[in-house]
Amino acid sequence: MTIITTILAVLLMGSLVYCILIMIASWRYLSVKPLSAASTPPISLLKPLCGEDEGLEENIRSFLEQDYPAFEVLFAVHRADDPAVAVVDKIKNEYEGRTEIRLIVTGESPVPNAKAHSLKQLVREARHELLVMSDSDVRVTPAFLAQLAGEFHDPSVGMITCPYRAVGGGSLWSRLEAIGMNTEFLGGVLVARMIEGMNFALGCTVAVRRNVLDSMGGFAYLQDYLAEDFVMGQRASQLGHKVLFSSYVIEHRIGSQPMEQNLGHRLRWARSTRRSRPAGYWGQIFTYPLPWALLLWSVHAAAWPFVLLTLAIRAGAAWATSSRVLHESASFSLWWLLPLQDVLGFMVWIGGFLGSTIVWRERKCTVLPDGRLQVD
Repeated sequence: MTIITTILAVLLMGSLVYCILIMIASWRYLSVKPLSAASTPPISLLKPLCGEDEGLEENIRSFLEQDYPAFEVLFAVHRADDPAVAVVDKIKNEYEGRTEIRLIVTGESPVPNAKAHSLKQLVREARHELLVMSDSDVRVTPAFLAQLAGEFHDPSVGMITCPYRAVGGGSLWSRLEAIGMNTEFLGGVLVARMIEGMNFALGCTVAVRRNVLDSMGGFAYLQDYLAEDFVMGQRASQLGHKVLFSSYVIEHRIGSQPMEQNLGHRLRWARSTRRSRPAGYWGQIFTYPLPWALLLWSVHAAAWPFVLLTLAIRAGAAWATSSRVLHESASFSLWWLLPLQDVLGFMVWIGGFLGSTIVWRERKCTVLPDGRLQVD
C-alpha cells in the first residue's frame, strides 16, 4: 500500500506542476500581440463538407462576411446529393456578384482520409497562394482573414494554426467535451508550444502558403494519415518553415452528439494522438490531477486536503485557458461538470491504449503505428 500511495503522490505532484505550467504558458501566449495587416494578398478559403452539420448555414455565412478585399470560397462534397449542397446553393445565390463561390463534387474518396481527398481537389482548383482550410463546424468574425494576413506578413511564417473555443450543443456529452477542449486540450497545446515550439497544427483551421504545402508533397502525401493536420504542421516544421499559433481564436461548434457518437469521436481522436505523437500521449498521464487526487484519497484517507488543493489549482489552470485565452464563460457556468469531465477524459485516455481500430465516416479502419490509416 505504501508503494501505491507513493506512486499516486508522485503522479499527483507531477500533475499539479503541469497545471502551473499551463498558467505560465497561457501568460506567454497572451504576451504576443496580434499584428495588423500591412498588405492584403488574395486568399482562397477551402471548406470540405459532408452532410448538414448543426448550424452549417450560420457557420458558412461567417466566412463570407469578411472585412477583407479579395478572397474566394471553395466548397467540396463527395456526392451531388449531399445535403450540404442545398445550403451552399442557397448562400451562393444570395452572394452572387459579391463573393466568388465555387462548389466541387469530388466523387467518393479512394483513400482512407476522405477530408484530405477533398482538400486535395480544392487546392488544385484554388487560384491564390494563401490557402485557408477550415472545417464545416467552425465559425469566425469578419476580422478573421485580416488577422491571418497580418500574421503572414512575417515571411518566415509558412503555416498558421488557430486555437479554438469549443461551443457545446444541447447534449450533456457535447458540453463535457467542450469543457475538456477549452481547459484540458488547449492547456496541452500551450504547454507544448512553450516547451517545444509549434511543430504541429490543429485541424479545425489551418492557413498555409501554397509553396510550403507543395514542399511537403501536398495532400498526395497527407491523404493516408488520420491526423493529416498534425502531420502537416510537423512536416512544415521539419522543412524549416515557421508554424505560428495564431492570436485569432475561432469558434468550434460541436453540436448535440449523443453519448455513443461523442465517445466514439473522442476515442478516435485519442488513438490518433497516440499514434501521431506517442511521447506526448504518454505525457498526458500528468494532465488529469483530479483523478489522481481522488485515487490517492481512496487509498490514504488523510490525503483529503490534497483533493481541495488539486481542485483549486485545476480551477486556476482552467480559468487561464478558458477565460483568459479563449474568452468564454461556459466552462465556469458549468463548473460542476469539470470533475466529471476530468474523470471521463482520463478514461478515454486509457481507452486510447486499448486497440487501434476506429470507425470514421462509416468506415472501419486501423490506425497503423506511423499514424497512417488502413481500411479494414
